[in-house]
Amino acid sequence: MNLGPVEVAEIAAEAAQEKKSKNTCILDLRGLSSITDYFVICSVTSDVQGRAVADNVQEELSKGGADVWFVEGYEHAKWILLDYVDVVVHIFEEETRDFYGLDRLWGDAPRAKLSTAAKKGKRK
Repeated sequence: MNLGPVEVAEIAAEAAQEKKSKNTCILDLRGLSSITDYFVICSVTSDVQGRAVADNVQEELSKGGADVWFVEGYEHAKWILLDYVDVVVHIFEEETRDFYGLDRLWGDAPRAKLSTAAKKGKRK
């Protein structure tokens, strides 16, 4: 099955929520950046939780046929980046998220609504 960027972003957000990430959002960067179409950004409280979120995102997306292209930061887990080309998932420890301020930097980007399942941390 080939997932489109919207589905990849939604599944990634849901998978992050399943592992109790906080303040999870999807930023729609289409028309604002040539880097990627969507950012999924979430916060975690520890490096262990960050790796659990990253593992769950990769596992859930691989079920749909989407394999991660590049992973950065997994070892130290203050900021884990999962690059799916059209979607980039950012998993931050809370202080690191505040410091880098991607939410503020991309403040003009529309925020896609998380599905009810994603808000509850449950897959559809």
